[in-house]
Amino acid sequence: MKKKHTTYYEDLLERLKDPAYALGYLNACLEERDEETFLLALRDVATAHGGLRKLALKTKLNREHLFRMLSKHGNPRWASIRNLIQAFGWKIAFVEKLSSKLPRAA
Repeated sequence: MKKKHTTYYEDLLERLKDPAYALGYLNACLEERDEETFLLALRDVATAHGGLRKLALKTKLNREHLFRMLSKHGNPRWASIRNLIQAFGWKIAFVEKLSSKLPRAA
């Protein structure tokens, strides 16, 4: 009996089922400062957590719109991104970057 080999993507989706891993993945993609990468990462997380259809129902967004929004060339509105993040049970927060601070206003 041959053992089935998993692909990198299958392994990634399995790891993304862990919410802590998924958050780390998304944060790492944000650090890259590449919007395309972040949108594709959001789609990976959505796929790992039941797929775009399930997410569309939960967010009340059209599935086709959601698919386009999370594509390499997607251009989502802020409200849509916030809606997606909330559907995963997360919130968006700002944290201080340790290496630099904004100068104080006079």
